[in-house]
Amino acid sequence: MMSTLKGHITFAAARAQQPAALRGAIEQLGRDVADRRSEGWFRGHGPIFVAIGASHAAACAPTWTLRARGIHAWRLGAGDHPLPFPVSGHPLVAVSQSGRSAETLAVLESVDPHLRYSVTNVHPSPIAAVAQRHLSLGGLADSYASTVGYTATIAGLGMIAEAWDDGTVDPSWARLPEHLHDLEEALASRADALAEPFAGVRAADFVGGGPSAGSAEAGALLFRETVRLPAAAMSTRQYLHGAMESAGGTVHVLFGDQREIELAHTLAGARHPVVLVTTEQVEPGPDLQVVGLPAVPPSQRAVLEAVVLQTLVASTAAQAGIDIEEFVFDNADTKVPAEASR
Repeated sequence: MMSTLKGHITFAAARAQQPAALRGAIEQLGRDVADRRSEGWFRGHGPIFVAIGASHAAACAPTWTLRARGIHAWRLGAGDHPLPFPVSGHPLVAVSQSGRSAETLAVLESVDPHLRYSVTNVHPSPIAAVAQRHLSLGGLADSYASTVGYTATIAGLGMIAEAWDDGTVDPSWARLPEHLHDLEEALASRADALAEPFAGVRAADFVGGGPSAGSAEAGALLFRETVRLPAAAMSTRQYLHGAMESAGGTVHVLFGDQREIELAHTLAGARHPVVLVTTEQVEPGPDLQVVGLPAVPPSQRAVLEAVVLQTLVASTAAQAGIDIEEFVFDNADTKVPAEASR
């Protein structure tokens, strides 16, 4: 599918357009992934998703989906591996919304051409140019702190994970925009109250269980880059092994249905504010706010968790009087020129 980026828009505009844009992206991606599956793209050894930043977080639930299906799959930080990448039969899927992430491009270029896959929003792009098999999200207009670019990336990778090794794309994706609409309606009247605990804290912890660990990573990144709040992300079990001891003057956003519920009660019981995002029925209480989600497959859930994060950060920024569009630092070495296709 050919596409060009429709441009950067404000965070508020991107959120407003997200339901319609994501609906269109899901429909197109479903057709594209099904077509590529019939052409034999998604066979053999499981994929290794290679990415940086939010794109790396987006690969978490899809990787979990593949592993749950018994397919060996990984996600790797593109800047965390010596190059060239070791010889392997596993295809590398380079994930980059801009298609210009320098680290991701370098990893992809280091492997045999027949193993090069890519998923980008912008096309053409340097990463798409060196990939033998490319999937485009459609050039969606997105905000600098990514909104629909991030959620559509999850959708694209999630469908690939479902289609791999003679699987099929889950037809329930068609109902996700309706779940998103219902969630946004439920959050609209609660946004200010949910964000209130962030006022005056020194840091935030984002914690997710299993496939929701990626949402914790995305949340910490989003809060650091927009409202400039020091934030950490961990999987639930890592958090329980000592990291939670630093709680105090902190707010905690937890994603999960199992140990996360007990953790939420423990933290709230010690008067540490908690926002728990779960599909289970949990009574709120002092220092414990609960956001309910429908029971959907892991990658779809990650999209809904992202919507909760977008709501939280938008209200937090508004309450703090922070312009969510302003970035402090510009690191020129993280992106290659758009025309690069080494």
